[in-house]
Amino acid sequence: QVQLVESGGGLVQAGGSLRLSCAVSGRIFSGYAMGWFRQAPGKEREFVAGVSRTYYTTDYADFVKGRFTISRDNAKNTVYMQMNSLKPEDTAVYYCAADRRTPGLARTSESYDCWGQGTQVTVSS
Repeated sequence: QVQLVESGGGLVQAGGSLRLSCAVSGRIFSGYAMGWFRQAPGKEREFVAGVSRTYYTTDYADFVKGRFTISRDNAKNTVYMQMNSLKPEDTAVYYCAADRRTPGLARTSESYDCWGQGTQVTVSS
């Protein structure tokens, strides 16, 4: 069974940066496409970024393009998301997710099989 553990969240001022990490254990990490989602209070969970299994194709939601960068290190079984130029509207719980079934890269949460517990990101104005 795959386990995902996020870290790196916290409180930061607007314009600041954070780097989220997601450590994956239990299966062959390279067999999973990985995604980051977020959920703000009173809102639905939304796709933020994703990275494919082997070819390192990436995909970003429009609201983070140019500010966030997703990457993966298959040797360390870890996926990262560098978040720069943070805005108060980026405040949310950020979740890491793993997808072993979908060809390519999915944006829908239903496509992802396993989820981490989430890490809180708070951006103050």
